[in-house]
Formats: sequence, structure tokens, C-alpha cells
Amino acid sequence: QVQLVESGGGLVQAGGSLRLSCAASGGTFDSYTMGWFRQAPGKGRVFVGYISWTGSSTNYADSVKGRFTISRDNAKNTVYLQMNSLKLEDTAVYYCAATRGPYYSGNQDGYPYWGQGTQVTVSS
Repeated sequence: QVQLVESGGGLVQAGGSLRLSCAASGGTFDSYTMGWFRQAPGKGRVFVGYISWTGSSTNYADSVKGRFTISRDNAKNTVYLQMNSLKLEDTAVYYCAATRGPYYSGNQDGYPYWGQGTQVTVSS
């Protein structure tokens, strides 16, 4: 069973950038599809993007496409979420999630493993 720990959240001004990290342990990292999700205050958790186990395929929610980039370093058992041109509406708790094998979907029901989340706050 894989354990996930996010880091890198914080307070940033609108238009700024942040990079979140998600460190995995306890599993064969390069066999997992990794997803990022977020939950804004008072709203449900929604899909941000995913990266395939090889890193060759990514997909993003329309709301972040062109601004956010997911990458992974399988040697470090870490997945990253680079967030640029941040907007007020990007304020949320960001979660990484994992599922074993290929899973080309943002449906969070398909991700059995979750981190505890990291807060990102974008200010004006």
C-alpha cells in the first residue's frame, strides 16, 4: 500500500507560481498513475490532472489547462504540480492520489490512495 505526502503549499499572490510535491512510499511508484485534485472552501473535491505511470501521458481539467503542469520523477518517488499564473479561484486544498496501473481518467473513485492535502491560498 502506498503512502502519499504533499508539500509546497502556501500563500501566493495572484499571477504568481507554486510547485507542489507529492512524495510516495510503500509501493512501486513507477507502476502507479498519479492524480491531483483540489477542494475549494465549501465545495466538493474536483479533478485537476493526472500523469500516467510512465510519465508519457498527462491530462488536465479545462480550468487549469495551459497554466498547470504535472511531472514525475520515478527515481525520487515524487510527482509534482507546477502551478503558474495563479488565480484567486485556485485557492483550495490540493490532494495527490494514486492508483495502480494505467488509469486514464479523472474520476476520483478510481484512486484508492490519497495524501492528506496541502493548502494553497491565492491572494489579490
